[in-house]
Amino acid sequence: MSPQRHHAHDAWKVQGSFGLPSLTRGTVESRALAPQEARMRVHATSLNYRDFLMVTGAYNPKQPLPLVPCSDGAGEIVEVGSAVTTLRVGDRVVANFAPEWTAGRPEVAKIRTTLGGPVDGLLQGQFVYGAHAFVRIPDHLSYEEAACFPCAALTAWSALEQAGVTSGDTVLVQGTGGVSLFALQLAKLRGARVLASSKSAEKRTRVAALGADATFDYVAEPKWSKEVRRLTEKRGVDCVIEVGGGTLGESIASTRPGGTIALIGVLAGTSTETLLTPVLMQNLRIQGVLVGHREQLEALFRAAAQEQLRPVIDTVFPFAEAPAAFARMAAGAHFGKIVIAGAAEVGP
Repeated sequence: MSPQRHHAHDAWKVQGSFGLPSLTRGTVESRALAPQEARMRVHATSLNYRDFLMVTGAYNPKQPLPLVPCSDGAGEIVEVGSAVTTLRVGDRVVANFAPEWTAGRPEVAKIRTTLGGPVDGLLQGQFVYGAHAFVRIPDHLSYEEAACFPCAALTAWSALEQAGVTSGDTVLVQGTGGVSLFALQLAKLRGARVLASSKSAEKRTRVAALGADATFDYVAEPKWSKEVRRLTEKRGVDCVIEVGGGTLGESIASTRPGGTIALIGVLAGTSTETLLTPVLMQNLRIQGVLVGHREQLEALFRAAAQEQLRPVIDTVFPFAEAPAAFARMAAGAHFGKIVIAGAAEVGP
């Protein structure tokens, strides 16, 4: 495709210091493409807790600034480099969270260039990267829906895959954030029974409507592993989707011998004092889950297309109100994914 004229485009950036007040709206100069690159016009981004931690400096205090945040985004290919054969202008795509991790085992070189930190993310009008970073999205998904998949949905998919969850298994999901709700939906697709926890009676009703087989209040029952044992006739669950970090002890007590705790989040803190004896004596596996690679994302999209799977979206904020989207995440009242619509059309 012939080169285009390029102009500055809209972007939100963390500038000067960390913190939500430092998230400011400005512009980024668009640049010409290298032969292997493609340009996506970003139509939607979705928030992950990682994005909030990155903006506030809790994720990586040494992250160089300024930084364009947000690891998840969907949009339309508007230009391709002269050597690109895998994409065409007009393709609907998402950007893979770890663009260099296309398949196989995670390696330092593959996972250190993640979007939204340390590499500039998707909260901007355009995004340029090598064509291998982009994955086509199923026709049934809108841009807002597709933007929820590369991190939250793929993390849930990878967690269930690594745990070997299959029909007849029982999975415990914690809370009602994006990963937990995707894990609920994807576990049901695998024929599993799902237990879900939430301190909100309203949210417990909503997860039941999504297919949760049983729910409980983890605040009213701080030793909730006893309730999990009761709900599983003392057997324990096959897999816990652990989003708290600090709740690891209760997750261990909830898991059957030989089961898996998929550690995917640190909502309750980055450190915990946990008795490790049960991990040894019950042959448990604590599996860290760093999202997933491109081939897994492609498999996830095939499954989503087959089952017409759609994400649960809490709120869609206009691009101009991005700080309000982060504030809603900080408040923790959301049910499902928080989405930010794309910036206004870039100049000709």
